[in-house]
Amino acid sequence: MQAKDLARARFDDVAAELFALSRWMYEHPETAFEERETSARIVALLEDHGFAVDHPAYGLDTAFAARAGREGPEVIVCCEMDALPEVGHACGHNIIAAAAAGAGVALAPLADELGFRVTVLGTPAEEMYGGKVDLIAAGAFSEAAAAMMIHPSPKDVVDPRFLAVAHIDVEFHGKESHAAFAPQLGRNALDAAVQAYVNISTLRQAIYATDKIHGVITYGGGAPNVIPAYTAMSWYVRAATKDRLDELYAQVVACFEAAALATGCTFEVTPRGHTYTDLVSDPLMVELFAANAEALGRPMRRGADEDPTQAGSTDMGNVSHEVPTIHPMLDIHSLPAVNHQKEFAAHTVTPSGERAIRDGALAMAWTVIDLAEGDRWDELTPPTSRGGSS
Repeated sequence: MQAKDLARARFDDVAAELFALSRWMYEHPETAFEERETSARIVALLEDHGFAVDHPAYGLDTAFAARAGREGPEVIVCCEMDALPEVGHACGHNIIAAAAAGAGVALAPLADELGFRVTVLGTPAEEMYGGKVDLIAAGAFSEAAAAMMIHPSPKDVVDPRFLAVAHIDVEFHGKESHAAFAPQLGRNALDAAVQAYVNISTLRQAIYATDKIHGVITYGGGAPNVIPAYTAMSWYVRAATKDRLDELYAQVVACFEAAALATGCTFEVTPRGHTYTDLVSDPLMVELFAANAEALGRPMRRGADEDPTQAGSTDMGNVSHEVPTIHPMLDIHSLPAVNHQKEFAAHTVTPSGERAIRDGALAMAWTVIDLAEGDRWDELTPPTSRGGSS
């Protein structure tokens, strides 16, 4: 039996367990850095199938590293686990986790024969904070030859665009006073927040189509008859590259500064978690994954043919600037529902969601087999050799 057939057979042996894991995660969502029971269940599955597991790992309570293979290039399959507040697994990390575990189980029996190592890496807090950035700093990717994962989506795209993003919290400080009796003695922090929102809305007329700025007021005051002395906002600032993000970020902070100056308030900007970079897909793995997905009956579209303004962000982008990386998007036939809607979460546990687990796991496993059987590791593009700015 050929290696790809062996991988398929191994996946089929555990498919029911993987589909059950995905459904359990859908029914029991855990948010960023709270993925305690989720990570424990994934670890138990991988240990049951012969992986040596470190859990916790790399200084993060919910991270894990499940390893198979004794020597050779290391491939890291990233296993995202966290859900979103309020809408649960509306970004489909239950599918990501099940597919990552499935790829690992499919590859493990082949690792020693084909001369590679596979690590299923539990990566917490992608939706907020950026757990992969912490894992990079802790050395989790220091020996990796390649990294990969898949992500559910309303369409199949092998090399999607992802934007760099900064997550920030903003606080305005003024002075309270009676809103009717002595408003002239107050400094209205809510006016500062509203003015900041208007300033940024005005800025949107003079930015690139791939620049994105969006935010909410998280605290606007306690009572209508008290001039608010404190307000808080949360913002995401995105751009096509990290260099452009740095430029846009300065413009956004100027909007906050102007609002504070106009209202007599002070302000503070605090990063929430890590800045994410744009994502660079490795050309060779893109071609191999696309061919393997087509062999599974899933032809892939190309990111260059997609609308560049329709893009999110991921801390897998940071990984791609350290290690050759792919992050294909797999269609779960959710339209009109899209990511971050409750209806999308419901689609993750349909037959289309289960097919994405299967196709994603096998296309990743087969891509690793292609690299190993053809000894094509040296054809991967190291991030340091790409040139240009991130």
